[in-house]
Amino acid sequence: VPPPPDDLYRERLPDVCGTVGSKARNCCSIRTVHKYLPVTDWLPKYQWNFLPMDLVAGLTVGLTAVPQAIAYGAVANLPPAYGLYSAFMGGFVYILLGTCKDITVGPTAIMALMVRPYVDGNPAYAVLLCFLSGCIITVMGLLNLGVLMRFISVPVTTGFTMAAALTIATGQINSLFGISSSANGFLDCWIHFFGHITETRRNDAILGCCTLVLLLLMRQLKDLRFHFKSVLKYISLSRNAVAVLVGIILCYLLKKDGNLPFLVSGSITPGLPPFRPPPFHTEDAATGEVINFGAMVSNVGSALVSIPLLSILESIAVAKAFSKGKIVDASQEMVALGISNVLSSFFSSMPITGSFTRTAINNASGVKTPLGGAVTGALVLMTLAFLTSTFAYIPKATLAAIIIAAMFFMVEYETIGEIWRAKKRDMLPFLVTVLCCVFWTLEYGMVVGIVFNALFLLYKSMKPQCNLEIQKFNGIEVTIVDLKGSVDYAAAESLKTTILSHVSGRNANTLVVIKGHEITSIDTTVALNLKSLHEDLALLQCDLLCWNWSIPAAGVICRLDTKLRSMFMFSVSFSDLMQTMTSKAAASCTSVDLSQ
Repeated sequence: VPPPPDDLYRERLPDVCGTVGSKARNCCSIRTVHKYLPVTDWLPKYQWNFLPMDLVAGLTVGLTAVPQAIAYGAVANLPPAYGLYSAFMGGFVYILLGTCKDITVGPTAIMALMVRPYVDGNPAYAVLLCFLSGCIITVMGLLNLGVLMRFISVPVTTGFTMAAALTIATGQINSLFGISSSANGFLDCWIHFFGHITETRRNDAILGCCTLVLLLLMRQLKDLRFHFKSVLKYISLSRNAVAVLVGIILCYLLKKDGNLPFLVSGSITPGLPPFRPPPFHTEDAATGEVINFGAMVSNVGSALVSIPLLSILESIAVAKAFSKGKIVDASQEMVALGISNVLSSFFSSMPITGSFTRTAINNASGVKTPLGGAVTGALVLMTLAFLTSTFAYIPKATLAAIIIAAMFFMVEYETIGEIWRAKKRDMLPFLVTVLCCVFWTLEYGMVVGIVFNALFLLYKSMKPQCNLEIQKFNGIEVTIVDLKGSVDYAAAESLKTTILSHVSGRNANTLVVIKGHEITSIDTTVALNLKSLHEDLALLQCDLLCWNWSIPAAGVICRLDTKLRSMFMFSVSFSDLMQTMTSKAAASCTSVDLSQ
């Protein structure tokens, strides 16, 4: 087969002007409107028989969202009202911008735990983090940067989720037994618990443990086979609301002379949250000194990276889990999540994201469209308007039991088993992530896990997968180098060294053939090393031949040095190639002529 003509080696640059023009024309299409404003796609198709299902699902999710929001406010070390402030706006925004009917956006345990270190008794930091995170997520979505999430592997995310569940559950162990504690972190909480175990309050411990058992048992109600199975299903889905109601009733009935039998969450600020811009300055609670915007941003530091990253990761993971065969538009989900955070910050919200627990309840309740989020949001607003005085009697032990019960099922046990069965080496980044997140911090633990996992990729890329085989054709000893997969700059030096070491140890070797049918592209570093390899082999009286390389890969070397085009040969089969080479060898007794 003759070599390709010269113009085939010319580098094809992208048509920037054409691409921009095409994007500009598409911006004015109905399809683009449906993409960036999904409500315009599903709302005209809405059927009235969907409404009862959306109402029931919204109410069921709301009965879970209210107690969880109060509990997550406590996890974030915020007043309970801030948890409720975070629980309604996301549902309204997602109706307009969301692409998955099941997702509910609001406060989650992971977001609460991530915010906690920066609050320090000042909710202004949580609200500012919500606003800035929303801005960052929105920009990333508009720039289609959802692909960055692909660099975080399943073992790392699974390890992070497990570590977060352990940390969150551990943080509630003292409240479960009625022990007052301000300890943070996995070890600190357990040290405080065992050091103050004699301070356990009997009533709180009994209520907390019984509530935890009740929640775990009620979760199984939906699996029982009875004639009224649908009733049991909704009771099971509303178990958090039932636990809160039982706790409030017990607290009210058992109080004596104004003394409550349990430690309670305390008063919740009544009324709807005021609509106001997020705080761009605040005051130091201890000194009264004004802290400007720059100082606030400096204080939150790495949270401006970790919180948006984890918020996106959690929300996209939930969307994929409930997409039911549909392709998830990660960038649009990021835009919906970012704007939800931005608008929520105007109502004093902490950072929010997609909740796996409430999304699962939404799906199990048979929701048909994102309109169910409006019902959930309305229920939270009604709670703020009329029920805050009642929720002041929620026992802390009840909230602790709700959080711990949720953490039992936050750990991805099935995924851990799959990692173990599929490739045990992947357990290393999983374990590194878990240990660093538990015993260091969640942010740095996640970074360590990502970096540790990336080292596997770097090490693999440094060692090209190639098989060296020696064959003889009509007296010519040929080394066949069969490259598997792509070759990039990290592997260039290793490839050159491997071939040179092999050839230098065999004086009879007169030809090296690199099979390139699997190589789709190379970079400049690889091209320079192959050029150097060609020159070094020539000094050893050995020729280098690149057989059946793709045009894009061969073009990089040919544009680097046009004299190297003679290295590339193309034939239907390897035997045809060798017949051509041996015939040329016969014509030249001294060397193998590779010129075309």
